[in-house]
Amino acid sequence: MESQNKVSMGGMDGLESREKEMKMANQRTAKSRELLVRLLAFVLTFVAAILLGVNKQTKVVPVQLTPTLPPINVPVTAKWHYLSAFVYFVATNVIACSYAALSILLLFTSKGENNILPKMIIILDTLMVALVFSGNGAATAIALMGYKGNSHVQWKEVCSVFGKFCDQGAVAIGLSQLGALVFLLLGLMSALSSNKRSSNF
Repeated sequence: MESQNKVSMGGMDGLESREKEMKMANQRTAKSRELLVRLLAFVLTFVAAILLGVNKQTKVVPVQLTPTLPPINVPVTAKWHYLSAFVYFVATNVIACSYAALSILLLFTSKGENNILPKMIIILDTLMVALVFSGNGAATAIALMGYKGNSHVQWKEVCSVFGKFCDQGAVAIGLSQLGALVFLLLGLMSALSSNKRSSNF
């Protein structure tokens, strides 16, 4: 009888240890997946900030002073920091990529016993989504003015002159938009993993 109890207890211990091993393997897989997605968010926002932060183009533009005089060729430069919306865009992407790098470090160094860290990361991921989307909205509004102009206020489009500047800005906005979507995915992943952790206790 005693030997049967020992065998059944040994079988239960084996099952529990296998369950623990599987749970730890699932946690490691989820953590490595989250780290890869955070790295993607970092790369997208970093490249977007760099692309717009170095964006500059100089063109020689003919300027007509009076109808009787011939036009004068004037060198004109387009730089990202001439427009406050682009400055805000670069700032939001720098903040987002800095946060992504910091969150990667926190996930590498955290042991898993800390209950505050996952909740804090969910809140900060949500803030990054809002921040990056707001920077993208501001930059997109100005970029559309560059591409199409505004006839109501007599603003002419400038992208026919500064094509490289506009194209590089459009690529930066597109990458940043993908970065914002990745942060949104991170928020969902963090919320789901936090929900699983709380349901296990």
